[in-house]
Amino acid sequence: MKNKKLLQIYHKLFKTFGPQHWWPGDTPFEVAVGAILTQNTNWGNVEKAINNLKKEKVLSAKAIHDMPIKKLAALIQPSGYFNIKAKRLKSFINFLMNDYHGSMQRLKKEEMHSLRHKLLSVNGIGPETADSILLYALDKPIFVIDAYTKRVLSRHKILGHDDSYERYQALFHSELKKDVKLFNEYHALFVRVAKEFCKTKPVCEMCPLNI
Repeated sequence: MKNKKLLQIYHKLFKTFGPQHWWPGDTPFEVAVGAILTQNTNWGNVEKAINNLKKEKVLSAKAIHDMPIKKLAALIQPSGYFNIKAKRLKSFINFLMNDYHGSMQRLKKEEMHSLRHKLLSVNGIGPETADSILLYALDKPIFVIDAYTKRVLSRHKILGHDDSYERYQALFHSELKKDVKLFNEYHALFVRVAKEFCKTKPVCEMCPLNI
């Protein structure tokens, strides 16, 4: 059964790596900003961009909403594609300010599927970013699928690499209990094993999933 297989993978990874304490961020708002900035870059670059916002004391919905887009782009430059990301961040902040008075707490009170639909309508927010915000910033039980998850599961013949985001997500939602902590930890463990072992050129003989 796939259910057993998914749980076996989880337990092997957790035994090897332990808790991942992901997603790093002091507040739900910071986590949401990080989810948008991390598109097409590594976390180290995102941290630099967020630290720039913190130094300027502008890591808040109102401050970013009121800021000229050129200044925002300059501050988040380390995250790469900074002009595009400045527009995406502004779009999310406009949505947050207009519909929720800039409050992540108000956002959190909304029903998950309704909120996901709204997030996906925000310019520049796709399924992975929307689900990262839902799971990591708002504690909603939704599984985040990324390239690492697809790589690991397709190499273990659980699904095809080219299967859709929705098919991958449906597998987790149907086979595992909908638990925020489990979804959070499992996704972070996929990232860890993919970076250390299940690379583009895999190191299969050392991988905890092969031992």
